[in-house]
Amino acid sequence: QVQLVESGGGLVQVGESLRLSCAASGRTFSISAIGWFRQAPGKERAFVIAVDSSGLSTTYADSVKGRFTISRDNAKNTVFLQMNNLKPEDTGVYLCAARTFGVTQRPSDYAYWGQGTQVTVSS
Repeated sequence: QVQLVESGGGLVQVGESLRLSCAASGRTFSISAIGWFRQAPGKERAFVIAVDSSGLSTTYADSVKGRFTISRDNAKNTVFLQMNNLKPEDTGVYLCAARTFGVTQRPSDYAYWGQGTQVTVSS
């Protein structure tokens, strides 16, 4: 099993930045891709960004290109989501997810999920 714990969410103003962290524990050697998803009230879980095991290959949702970046520190089993120039539509619960294969954008492809951290962008 793999356990994931997110942190770093909060309330910010439009244009500000936040850095989220996702710490993994357990059978971390089995993890390949890690992704971030956003869950907004009344909406389906939406893909945000994901990174492969090497940290070199990333995939972005069009809505966050140029604003969000993802990185991973495999020595610390932690993935970071840097969110810049935040917009009200970025509001939601951000969940990190892990899978034992390559990067995909489908939530159903990810076997392990954290509890999420709330991000609220106020205008």
